[in-house]
Amino acid sequence: MPGLPLRARAALLAARSAAWASQRAGRGKGSMIGGLVALKIEPNLMARLADGKRTVVVTGTNGKSTTTRMTAAALATTGRPVATQADGANMDAGIVAALTAHQGASLAALEVDELHVPHVLDATGAEALVLLNLSRDQLDRVGEINAIERRLRAGVDAHPELTVVANCDDVLVTSVAYDAKNVVWVAAGAGWTSDSTSCPRSGEPIVRDGDHWYSTGTDFSRPEPDWWVDESDIHGPDGFVAPLVLALPGRANRGNAAQAVAAAVAMGADPLEAVRAVGTVGEVAGRYSTVTVGEHTVRMLLAKNPAGWQEAMSMIDGTAEGLVIAVNGQVPDGEDLSWLWDVQFERFENGKVVASGERGADLAVRLTYAGAEHTLLPDPLAAIASCPPGRVEVLANYTAFRDLNTALEGRSA
Repeated sequence: MPGLPLRARAALLAARSAAWASQRAGRGKGSMIGGLVALKIEPNLMARLADGKRTVVVTGTNGKSTTTRMTAAALATTGRPVATQADGANMDAGIVAALTAHQGASLAALEVDELHVPHVLDATGAEALVLLNLSRDQLDRVGEINAIERRLRAGVDAHPELTVVANCDDVLVTSVAYDAKNVVWVAAGAGWTSDSTSCPRSGEPIVRDGDHWYSTGTDFSRPEPDWWVDESDIHGPDGFVAPLVLALPGRANRGNAAQAVAAAVAMGADPLEAVRAVGTVGEVAGRYSTVTVGEHTVRMLLAKNPAGWQEAMSMIDGTAEGLVIAVNGQVPDGEDLSWLWDVQFERFENGKVVASGERGADLAVRLTYAGAEHTLLPDPLAAIASCPPGRVEVLANYTAFRDLNTALEGRSA
């Protein structure tokens, strides 16, 4: 820890002690509690640890963990170590924990919760900001999405030298980046458009014409992309084209990969090497993992809000022998589950679903109105066991996903 002030060094020592105690108590790796303790002792620790690092911040409602992992992989092709979160902890304590674990790294790719972006940009002096998408999420914690757009826009305006890698298919993201001095536009897709029917700048309707969109009230419209993807390739500036082959499923992940490549290239990575690197990213903190549970081969999918559910549902294999949907309503999920009524569960009206999780009864009511045949088993492990032998798709929100992973790890220990 040479070069850090005495207070910062004391904070890091206290963090190590707290992490050790957490591990000994069987409460996890201890990185979060370590970060919280360290920040209590030295509130400016994030800035101290980020000093001298070239940092890219990744934010958005969905895809943060995956895109951050891809960005870190692409940056690593420069031959320099990269500080990043392994577990998706994207608030101050998790960011400090990641920077603490990689103090010698000269680069950083940091996943950041949308509400925390402005002060993280201030603390880290980030060189680049990746803006993925914006949609409703946890109204009881985050609030209305237009307020988040305005907050992010103010954060970008406060850093005029920042390079913003923005999804031009997302109206709200485009509004955040529209006035920035240095923008790299990426056509990363926008499968969910229900939160951008009106212009965030004028309030007038947004008109869509194929991939293009525009506001009827101002000259605000979709910019021409610098990067975009199709079914086989990624396209970039100066005629760059390369095959984009990913280990992860879904159209959204192709868009995530394009933004990761664009960010890494903006920070000096070779485009072709960056493309190859994002293709190596597979399981991300348990997402998309496949595990064997008795007679079942279980694939785990995570979804946290209507936009994420829509994308995850498009990845479900309809030929699987079982489908379990698990929903909790803990603080990290948002305790208001009214968003269940925005998810198009009607697509399961010809299938069979096992509703599970602490709020499985709420889900069962929604499935009833969707006309989907279902049973209710609150314990996800029991729900999986109730399915016919073979492949089971499990779609879960945040804490249901986390708790099921913990339970599965306990069975294999």
